[in-house]
Amino acid sequence: MSRSPSRASVTVTVPARLHLGFLDLNGGLGRRFGSIGLAISGLRTSITISAASHLRVSGPETERARGYLQTMQNALDLKSGCDLRINEVVPAHAGLGSGTQIALAVAAGLRELLGLPLDVRGDAIRLGRGARSGVGIGLFDHGGLVVDGGRGELAEPAPIVSRMPFPERWRILVLLDPNRQGVHGADERDVFSKLPPFSETGASHLCRLVLMKALPALAECNIADFGSAIKEMQMLLGDYFAAIQGGSRFSSPDVAAALGVLEDEGAFGIGQSSWGPTGFAFASSAEEANRLLESIRRQPRYRDLDIHAVSGLNRGAQIVSHVEAGEPERYQR
Repeated sequence: MSRSPSRASVTVTVPARLHLGFLDLNGGLGRRFGSIGLAISGLRTSITISAASHLRVSGPETERARGYLQTMQNALDLKSGCDLRINEVVPAHAGLGSGTQIALAVAAGLRELLGLPLDVRGDAIRLGRGARSGVGIGLFDHGGLVVDGGRGELAEPAPIVSRMPFPERWRILVLLDPNRQGVHGADERDVFSKLPPFSETGASHLCRLVLMKALPALAECNIADFGSAIKEMQMLLGDYFAAIQGGSRFSSPDVAAALGVLEDEGAFGIGQSSWGPTGFAFASSAEEANRLLESIRRQPRYRDLDIHAVSGLNRGAQIVSHVEAGEPERYQR
């Protein structure tokens, strides 16, 4: 049965995410990857979708968004057109989860426009998201810090096995290198097919670092132990992926050097989000984050980097529906 819009327009806003590391690249227990990720403020993807007589897509990332929209129109049997405007996106292929954010925002916006219930995991499958990490899907739902349990034999996203709020006082320094992009698409699939086996011992240690150090430290708001666990994870994974990144744990030399300065100045848990080039470090407060930022901004070498001090975001996507008359209806994950 063909469906028709029940709203005039819908706006969906999805936070960017940091991918803090994989848990098990060995897969010997039947599940592979597993990952830990964090929703952050300040960087986001936002789309607005409206009822229309024809199909129109405007704004950044139009081709990618158009493909997601057409797939969802077919899946939901929408015969009429619609107007999709991409208001804001995080940089593509920077390690911030832009593809999953656009895909799930389009799917959620179209469902809300039609008055249908959300199906985040199902739509992720339809749109080809979550092939390795499930944290982007989990963070769309919940925000905060999440851990996924890895991909099994079933063709569905990894289940979220833990979700915890991120301390309101802590800050994250996010370092973007606009001159570089991380591995993505077919190149990413090729890389994973060529990497050597990851040891069971290494995978066991990564899981132990998450379960017995990072998560308890987060629960106790112990930033030193949390940062120590994340940094050690990043070192182990960075060494494994270094051959793909020119022999370095980081895909951007400038980001790597800036993170070294931040660590010397007292930042915690330095690392790279996914394939980068985006790097991150943690600070105990807004005041400390500002001090650390100033230590970087005084050095001319890092002027080309785009550096933000952000918070963890303890909520998922925001969905705002507009009807023909009356105030907007707000819905928050």
